[in-house]
Order: sequence, then C-alpha cells, then structure tokens
Amino acid sequence: MPLKERVHDWLKQHRKDGISLLQNLVRVPSTAGNESGVQRIVAEWLRDTGFDVEAWEPDGGKLAAHPYFYSPRDRFEGSPNVVGVLRGTGGGRSLLLNGHADVVPEGDLGQWRHHPYGGEVSPEEGRLYGRGASDMKGGTASLLLAVRALRDLGVRLRGDVILQSVIEEESGGAGTLDAILRGYRADAALIPEPTNMRIFPKQQGSMWFRITVRGRSAHGGTRYEGVSAIEKSMAVIHHVRELEAARNARVRDPLYAGNPIPLPINIGVIAGGNWPSSVPDTVKLEGRIGVGPEESLEQAQAEMAAWLARLGENDPWFALFPLVLEWFGARWVPGSVDPAHELVRVLSGHYRDVLAKEPAIEASPWGTDGGLLTRLADTPCVVFGPGLTQMAHFPDEHIELDRMFEVAEIVALTIAEWCGIEEDLAR
Repeated sequence: MPLKERVHDWLKQHRKDGISLLQNLVRVPSTAGNESGVQRIVAEWLRDTGFDVEAWEPDGGKLAAHPYFYSPRDRFEGSPNVVGVLRGTGGGRSLLLNGHADVVPEGDLGQWRHHPYGGEVSPEEGRLYGRGASDMKGGTASLLLAVRALRDLGVRLRGDVILQSVIEEESGGAGTLDAILRGYRADAALIPEPTNMRIFPKQQGSMWFRITVRGRSAHGGTRYEGVSAIEKSMAVIHHVRELEAARNARVRDPLYAGNPIPLPINIGVIAGGNWPSSVPDTVKLEGRIGVGPEESLEQAQAEMAAWLARLGENDPWFALFPLVLEWFGARWVPGSVDPAHELVRVLSGHYRDVLAKEPAIEASPWGTDGGLLTRLADTPCVVFGPGLTQMAHFPDEHIELDRMFEVAEIVALTIAEWCGIEEDLAR
C-alpha cells in the first residue's frame, strides 16, 4: 500500500487520540511564565515516539546581549524550551519543525461562550474550542501526529527531524532565538502557525515604536499662548499615514497581491496632557511598523527616522522641537524564502495529493519565528498550518479538526520526501 494511504488510514484510526492530545494541550493555560505543563506533554509524546529530548530554561542574562532579543521578562524559570531530535539513518536532508507553547491571555471571559481552557469539542461544527487551539497548539498537534504516524508505520528516515516546542513566540521569539544559539539548525524548517491552510514562503517582520511630540503649555483660557501637542500629534499621524502609503506603493511582490496593506503602520496608543484646563505640552504615540520580507529592521528604522525629520520642512515648530523616535519592546525579524524553494515544491505537491486542489501561496501578514530561523540560523523556513488566522487571539478561539488532521497528513508525507526514506518503505 502506498505511504500516502497508510498515513491517511493511521490518522483516521487515531483520530480520537489526536483530539485528546489537542484537548490536553489546550487545557493547560500556557500564558507566558506558565508553559511547563504543555512542555511536559510534548516532551513525553516525543520520547514515546523515539526522539532524544532536551529541555532547558533559557538564560535571560545571556540572551539580553543579542540584538534580536526581546522579552518583557529576563528570567525564564518554569518556562522550558523542549527540543526532540530523531536521528536519521544517514544521507538525507534534515528538517526542523517548530511550534510555540505560549498563548496570549484569554481576556474578558464574558466574551467567551466556551471556557477558554476547556478544550470543548462541538461535533456538529467539527471544532475544538479554547485559547491556543488555532494559535498554535493545533499546529503543534499536527506535527506530533505526523511524526508518530511515521514511527508507527515503521518508516525509517534518512535525514534528521528536529521538533521544537518553544516559549516566548508571542513576545518576540526569545525561545527560538535561544534554541538557535544552542546550535539547532537544519536544511529547512516548517512552522504550522494558523495560516488558514495557505503556504507562506515569506513573512513580514515588525517593530514597536514610540514618537514623542512636544508642545508648549499654557492656561486653557488663553490657549492661543501655547502650542497643543495633541494638535501637533494629529499632523504627525497624518505624516505617518503618508509614510505607510509610500512604503506600500513600492511593494510589487505577487505574494502580497490579495493584501490591501502589505506593510501596515498602526498607531495603537496615544497618551498626552495632564489637566483639562492646560494646553498639553507632550503627547506620546506608540505603534507597530510592518517590515518587508526582504527588508532589514535597520532599513525600516532609518526610513521612518528620515521621514519624520521631514516634518520640519513644512512646519517650523518641528524644526525647533524635533520629534523623538524610539524603538522599544517586541520585534519580529522578517524572513523570505524563494517560492521556488524545494521545500515549497515538496509541501505543495503533498498538499495537492491530500486535498486534490492547488494551495494558495502568499506572504504572511504578520511575523513569526520563521524570520529568526531563515536569517539567523540559515535555515530557510516556510509557514503552513491548520489554524484559523481570524481566530488567533480572539474570544472563542477554535480550530476545525479536519484541518488539523489534513495538515498532519501533508506534513508526514513532506517529512518522508524531504528527509528521504529507505526504498523498501517508499511504497
């Protein structure tokens, strides 16, 4: 029997086990600092599948010196990375499979119809509900099922498989960064983030920024004696919108064809003023800038700084009191893999085999740890997963269970072809 049919039958026979696995993962509220319970489940699954497993807590002190490091915390006690390695027989290509254990907080419980950590299954809808179901414990479950299927079917791989369950992806990628610095690399990588079954060879990066706008204080009764930083900030926001338009006008990549704003600049926080009867002398704007897949973080920073400096050409106030631009907080490194890369070809081929249709190949509208793997680890990374993009971080987050098993089948076949298998097991 062909391997495809054997993998499909195995997943069908083990559907209840796969759903139970995802339920166990979702029922652990693995927000930042609380990932150890999920990591124990992953580590046990990997050991039972024949992987050599390493678990460790990243050293925040050592990571702090790296230019790509960001985390709101500098200590990671109780937050281990887990990496399993399945050694091949030799002569094949290695593949790194990367999933993150952390989830964002559940938010207002009143907006949830299903308990965020209940792992409830709706048979009528074919969905499993819970925080992290789509982003991205469903994707991690697909990886774990794929490698277990190959093991149980007696498939001997020639190349190594490295499966990572990392922390801190939602805060900027410290877990993957630490795994890279620990030496984990491969010929290529796959991350099953929630892509709605689309294949992303390219991933946008992003950074947080803060702009300080200055004015001159005065009594509200004689506001004409002052300069309102709030009013000046309106001009700054308009100027930033023009920068966004200029940056996006340069985007010609067909993988962004369906995206109305490939590289958005979002103002997410405005804070200013301290008294209703005073003209405000300071406003702070905080936001996020999207960074193109082929662009560096430094290039985007330089362009924004130069653009903001131009405000003084039209308004003398900004020449006298220049804006202060700061880069702070989270950042995600962009990544770009040629759509003609061999891993994209292999993955797309098995997508067609399993689903009998053409995959959508696009560029990611948000950052992932794939940029770190592609740029820092020299491990070209493709993103493809079963989760629903629109459900990530939302109340009543859920995943369609059929998609999780379809991705598991596609990934299992991709592993087999990419890593190579012994000829007598290829049929």
